[in-house]
Amino acid sequence: MAKEIVRTDKAPQAIGPYSQGVRAGGFVFFSGQIPLDPLTGQITGTDSVEQAEQVMKNIEAVLSAAGLGFEDVVKTTIFLVDLADFAAVNEVYGRRFPEEPPARSTVEVKGLPRGSRVEIEVVAFSG
Repeated sequence: MAKEIVRTDKAPQAIGPYSQGVRAGGFVFFSGQIPLDPLTGQITGTDSVEQAEQVMKNIEAVLSAAGLGFEDVVKTTIFLVDLADFAAVNEVYGRRFPEEPPARSTVEVKGLPRGSRVEIEVVAFSG
């Protein structure tokens, strides 16, 4: 079984030695997305809602590059610098998973890259 790297210029480029996504077997593992604008490479949004919206757009772009959509996501992990942002981020997140949402973990962390307030990583099943 060979692995396949997933890339797109419609989502932020990696800011370190990692891939946007890796297909292995029937799964695609996606690196965490922070609220970077894919064109400028700068953080967008000043609050958790605006930042979560950009994160979900970035996730949609890498899913699309792999020929997948939110309906194919089986596991997510949400990283927040302040758990008080949970309800607001959950509202943005929940709109992408109206039925049969994936398994999920949410973790409060001390900090995230580039000072972002939220990062989300996903794993999708590609059959």
